[in-house]
Amino acid sequence: MTELEEYNKRHLPAVHRKELAILCAIHDICVRHKIDYWLDGGTCLGAVRHKGFIPWDDDIDIAMRTEDIPRFAEVARKELPKGLFLQTMETDPSCRLPTIKVRDRDSFVVEYGDDFSRQYCKGLFVDIFPMHSYPSISRSFCKRVCRGYCRANGILRQQHVYSWRAVAELFWFGAKRVYYNIMWKAANMLLKHDTYFGNRISDNGYGIMHRRNSIFPVKTISFEGKEFLAPANPDAYLKDLYKDYMKLPPEDNRKGHAVFFLETLSGK
Repeated sequence: MTELEEYNKRHLPAVHRKELAILCAIHDICVRHKIDYWLDGGTCLGAVRHKGFIPWDDDIDIAMRTEDIPRFAEVARKELPKGLFLQTMETDPSCRLPTIKVRDRDSFVVEYGDDFSRQYCKGLFVDIFPMHSYPSISRSFCKRVCRGYCRANGILRQQHVYSWRAVAELFWFGAKRVYYNIMWKAANMLLKHDTYFGNRISDNGYGIMHRRNSIFPVKTISFEGKEFLAPANPDAYLKDLYKDYMKLPPEDNRKGHAVFFLETLSGK
């Protein structure tokens, strides 16, 4: 284990406490304003398998209906406790990614892909993923289109050194992104939307979709000794994401997402 890995391991419990406080603030706002959210991804997995954080995980993921995001954003800007910040491309123009996070200003985290030429807030955070109804498509179609779109989109969003290769990539992957986007829009126009739910296509690199009744109505679940909202059927939800989700990954794969973090900048 490197010195940096040892440092991160020592400081991870403090990071968890700060992230849990952010989640509590989000939960309180959502309950007060009757906005549904649910634990997503590794956070939902942690709640079921570990009754809290996955021991090596270093972030929190939740999901929310796309149509509820504007209402949440409006009240969150007014009601988040001092020191927390709702980060979107509108509230933090230096942030290039169309992500929604609640950040803690008195902390610092470095993730792969962070752009240090841009002065966006880089505090510890909770990710909020917008989810919406999906057309009644096959899972194989969903995987093919979402994966293809996200791969092309990811390459196009990378910083490029101008060259003939970069120009070729622009046209090739630009055309592929348009192609997959047309396929997705056609499916949305032609098919019903009464069975499936999932992330917006730009966030769905694995092509995952959930049955609507595995999410709604949301229910409570215990996470680190506190009650939060979770999918109606966590077992079905997690099988969509991870298949045999109770099986622990090999030790070599038990790593978080962050490169480095400071749980406090002020020392408080």
